[in-house]
Amino acid sequence: MSHYLGIDIGSVTTKLVVIDDGGTPRFTLYERTNGRPVAAIQHAFAALRAALGEATDIRGVGATGSGRHLAGVMVGADEVRTEITAHAVAARHACPEVRTIIDIGGQDSKVIFLRGGVSTGFNMNTVCAAGTGSFLDHQAARLGIPIEEFGAYALRSRAPVKIAGRCGVFAESDLIHKQQMGYAPEDLIAGLCISLARNFLQNVARDPHGRKITSTVLFQGGVAANIGIRTAFESLLDLPLRVPDHFTVMGAWGAALLARRRVERAGAATRFRGVSHIATFSCQPRSFTCEDCANSCEVSELYIDDALVSRWGGRCGKWDDLDRSSADRQVALEAPLREAVRDEVLR
Repeated sequence: MSHYLGIDIGSVTTKLVVIDDGGTPRFTLYERTNGRPVAAIQHAFAALRAALGEATDIRGVGATGSGRHLAGVMVGADEVRTEITAHAVAARHACPEVRTIIDIGGQDSKVIFLRGGVSTGFNMNTVCAAGTGSFLDHQAARLGIPIEEFGAYALRSRAPVKIAGRCGVFAESDLIHKQQMGYAPEDLIAGLCISLARNFLQNVARDPHGRKITSTVLFQGGVAANIGIRTAFESLLDLPLRVPDHFTVMGAWGAALLARRRVERAGAATRFRGVSHIATFSCQPRSFTCEDCANSCEVSELYIDDALVSRWGGRCGKWDDLDRSSADRQVALEAPLREAVRDEVLR
């Protein structure tokens, strides 16, 4: 049986999904990135090798998430797409009648509107991370409550406390103030869940084009595991929310589905580097600033087993040629020093 692989590298978590020809997940992995995306990717493929073996026929690979460019180069992805597209594709596969997606991850939250299975627009949080997974993790740790029990505490509340939720800083300050006043933990947590859900609806989901959250609504992303947030949304929207079976890995699932579609349409051989190779090779990201113009682009490079395999980040494309010599790169690195010396001499 042929398989397709999707990987989603986020700011907080790394997700990996392997699907079969029918699009059904056969292997899923969800773990924290811990600020080390390269190590997280290699650990994920080591776990995949232990679970499925090297002989698994991977015909196509997709990458998404905030670290999709790095992941795409590391694994040899055939398709690199934004998380908006990947989440929409997975949601449509899991629930063809979906009209709205609420996705809240580690550091971002988004709403995606669909019509006839096609995305018609989306909104994302721009500045404040209140209500995202990292914010909830922090509050759970500060209250001394395991994040896995956070939602259950909220459901036990009979008198939720009103918490300011328009900003993460204000929400935390208000929570601390109410905690010092002696409110019960379950009432504090319930109030926080309601406040954060309301903040999402008033800011992220407020659409300038008049699009509204309508059923069927899918709730996905790591925060969908929090029954307190889900209940708050259902109460404020007066709509049921469906949490799909693979809600934590929807981006990776969508990336795998996109890779399958690309391979089926193009029929090209995959660029996948192989499970064992990815799990064991030496991978080193580097960067330098090009000072040849006022843009001062930060150019990222990726070396695998000491060989340069990719560059990205330059606006003009002058560094896209991997055959550019190391001498050219050294000139770019030394440019600021040369200019400083020249200015000093002129003075």
